[in-house]
Amino acid sequence: MRAALRDLVAAGLVASDGFGGLRAIIRASTGRPGTAGHRSSIAGRWSLLREAPAAFGADSAVEVQARSLLKRYGVVCRRVLARESNAAPWRELARVYRRLEARGEIRGGRFVAGMSGEQFALADAIERLREIRRTMPHGRCMAVSAADPLNLAGIVTAGDRVRAVAANRLVYCDGVPIAALEGDYMRSLTEVEPAIASDAARTLTGRHMTSVVSGFVGR
Repeated sequence: MRAALRDLVAAGLVASDGFGGLRAIIRASTGRPGTAGHRSSIAGRWSLLREAPAAFGADSAVEVQARSLLKRYGVVCRRVLARESNAAPWRELARVYRRLEARGEIRGGRFVAGMSGEQFALADAIERLREIRRTMPHGRCMAVSAADPLNLAGIVTAGDRVRAVAANRLVYCDGVPIAALEGDYMRSLTEVEPAIASDAARTLTGRHMTSVVSGFVGR
């Protein structure tokens, strides 16, 4: 029963109404023992997400993941996979993307500067990139959770990475990662003007801050 559910979950065909059963399956598949008092039961309500194809195998699973990555990022290249802990090897994903490109479903080319290797993108993502390129910088700061797929600091941008932890926050200004809040510590990711630094600190903490964006800020 557990093995069958594991295969169905991995294929993206079933889902549970809670996380307890999923955690139990993950622990069993990795060989990690359950801790004292930890629920290890796979009991719960499991539902079919979609009708399984006649011959659903490894190739179909890779294609499902390849399409999911395109929907998540818009543009996919090898370095983007640094954020994906369970991604298929790039050679397998690239094979799927080349096939989709040959069908005319996606585009291949050089869409993001500074990225080596092949890049593949959805048509609407390319149009969005062109629109952004024509838009003048607005200078506003935007904060996101470090667990958000938008946390590509140090991956597609220069500088240090920020751990993908939900409690951490990252602030962008015109697409450039400015600073990160990790626990009570705020650190700068690049040099900016004092006014922008102050705005970044205020966006991260939710209160007025000086232009210093490195140091302990408390809660």
